[in-house]
Amino acid sequence: MTLDDTAIEAVDLSKTYGKGVRALDGLSFSASAGTVFALLGPNGAGKSTTIKILTTLSRPDSGSARVAGIDVLADPVRVRRTIGVVGQRPSFDREATGRENLVLQGQIYDVTGRRLKQRVAALLERFDLGAAADRTAKTYSGGMQRKLDIALGLLHEPSVLFLDEPTTGLDPEARAEMWSEITRLTRQEQLTILLTTHYLEEADELASQLAIVDRGRVVAAGTPDELKRSLEGDSLQIELAELPRDGDVRRVVERVPGIRELALDGRQMRARATDGASVMPALIAALHESGHAVSKLSLSRPSLDDVYLRVAGRAFHEADSQRPEETAA
Repeated sequence: MTLDDTAIEAVDLSKTYGKGVRALDGLSFSASAGTVFALLGPNGAGKSTTIKILTTLSRPDSGSARVAGIDVLADPVRVRRTIGVVGQRPSFDREATGRENLVLQGQIYDVTGRRLKQRVAALLERFDLGAAADRTAKTYSGGMQRKLDIALGLLHEPSVLFLDEPTTGLDPEARAEMWSEITRLTRQEQLTILLTTHYLEEADELASQLAIVDRGRVVAAGTPDELKRSLEGDSLQIELAELPRDGDVRRVVERVPGIRELALDGRQMRARATDGASVMPALIAALHESGHAVSKLSLSRPSLDDVYLRVAGRAFHEADSQRPEETAA
């Protein structure tokens, strides 16, 4: 497989669970080999259901998918030998040592003898687990446990690695270490990584390309920079001193020339402007004259949160907090 090949492809995937919960609704995307591809979306968007289908743990109601050129429905056994999977929940035996977990993983994949010893030693060193190799996994910190999980996923040398919410629950230092390791895996080993995340900054930092998923569909796709550049102008974030009457403050702001795409959320307002710096004085004056005191106002270039607001019609944090049901997803 060359770096120009498509390593992962999903075409019109649909999946409905009991009671009419539609987890996927025609989801499609493709990921190039040797890159990090991110599925970005709030909880319940359909990311984990997609991972389950691509890793042969679930079947779609309709649609097709290929991983490393292999049809996941026609030849699931071959797919499983080609991929590594690191789920949201730990897959290791808490009562076994780190070394024992790695040896067991190798035996499952028919990695034995000298090759197994070499792989175990190399992964323990790579993930800085050598000193703790003979301690039980339950004594590891959260960051160490996540490293062990990824080492298990890599032991049989897969060509595609799936990481489902790889940094959830990690502290900032452990998260930064994990980001560095993910970047090294693609650069040094040409490994294809598909990660799901609901952290905007994680997708922005790691992904060569990403797909934004909302309600089971891909609503935007491209490189992080391409998606942000698609939003012309600046992003304005305004915090009012008091909770406004929605209709009143909306009329005031929309009369300011150059303001567009206004969104209100309690005391928080978001808007876009072609030239934010020139609009800000008029905006502050209009709010002040109408009795709406501004406690904070900031100006920034477009972010992935702004992209999500444009394509999904609501702020990312708002969608993430809704937690719609996505059974077993």
